[in-house]
Amino acid sequence: MTPMQSQAQYVLRTVEERGVRFVQLWFTDVLGRHKAFHVTPAELEDALDQGMTFDGSSIDGFSRTSESDVLARPDLTTFQLLPWYEEGTGIARVFCDIVNIDGTPFDGCPRQQLRRVLDGARDQGYNFYVAPEIEYFYFCDTNDGRPEPIDRGSYFDLTTDDVASQLRRRTVLTLEEMGIGVEHAQHEDAPGQHEIDLRYTDALTMADTVMSVRHVVKELARQVGVAASFMPKPLVGVQGSGMHTHLSLWRDDKNAFIGEGVYGLSDVATKFMAGLLHHAPEITAITNQWVNSYKRLMPGAEAPVGVEWARYNAAALVRVPSVKPARIDSTRLEYRSPDPAANPYLAFAVILAAGLRGVNGDYELPREGEHVAALPRSLGEAVDLMATSELMLETIGEHQVEWFLRNKRAEWDAYRAQVTPFELERYLPLL
Repeated sequence: MTPMQSQAQYVLRTVEERGVRFVQLWFTDVLGRHKAFHVTPAELEDALDQGMTFDGSSIDGFSRTSESDVLARPDLTTFQLLPWYEEGTGIARVFCDIVNIDGTPFDGCPRQQLRRVLDGARDQGYNFYVAPEIEYFYFCDTNDGRPEPIDRGSYFDLTTDDVASQLRRRTVLTLEEMGIGVEHAQHEDAPGQHEIDLRYTDALTMADTVMSVRHVVKELARQVGVAASFMPKPLVGVQGSGMHTHLSLWRDDKNAFIGEGVYGLSDVATKFMAGLLHHAPEITAITNQWVNSYKRLMPGAEAPVGVEWARYNAAALVRVPSVKPARIDSTRLEYRSPDPAANPYLAFAVILAAGLRGVNGDYELPREGEHVAALPRSLGEAVDLMATSELMLETIGEHQVEWFLRNKRAEWDAYRAQVTPFELERYLPLL
């Protein structure tokens, strides 16, 4: 019996023994939005063996009508029971890769593109590990378009055992039950804002994990009548939500970022940082993909606006975290521009690709604190930079670049055409 067959037997046996009623086959579109098939146990064996054929042109950004049919193929290593369902009425999930009917990787699948970039890094002897800090908000209600934070806490506040504290605690326990490691969780700076820091793992597993965290946070909040949002900047006057991502390269089971250079960094680490800084403006459309993302990337908000690195500056694009003497293996870089509404598969892919350009290239690392360029100030500017990027074409492919640019230019044009409440309030009485 092959490992694949053995894994399939485990899945089928678990479904039968645990009384699972549906299995959700999860995948994402180019923007990182959750998509799924729901299959019953009677159909599961065929779905695991053959995958699920569907019309890719029905998923925005997947296929043109003339090249529509694709296949969702389950990755059986990602099978997991969803623990908030009672045994006997349960639901499980498994992530899927999207492939062409002939079995070749589908160019429109973000998971496949990340896998390809990771394979390229492994060909050079590197494994890529990441650990994101995911920030988000809990709101009492968003139906009227005026979100009301569920609490009035701030950084690390130990609030009373209120709804928000209970939700965050239940979310962490649920994630742990699903095998997702959580370093810690806390209240963030803004009212209603919370953070979950994930334990580092390989980038493909982590991208799946980010999608799971979003789902779990929203689902558990919904069950108690609360709205959870990963919108980068939902409130005026307070900081937005980021997804600061800690990252490192490993070679031969050793952290390749450990060395004798500045702050204990290796030559590989400083070159990776140089590549990341050099290519940061052109990858920002992926790490910050919404009009609203650029309301967070503003001066004075502890979010990066320029291309620079530092050890302690919270507004630096790349930070070199301090490590304990006994934890030297945790030597890493922190990339601070991504937000939690990014597609994690594409975000990790372009971050890795930019860093590897530095490792393999001849980029000069600027001095600590030196501001060498500005990040895009709007989605429109970010998309224009992406459109001229050879790195982006090489990393995520012509198919996804073409669709992404078309979609985001339409979003930017629609946004620019709006007359906002700010304009009406400020200008209508005066002009």
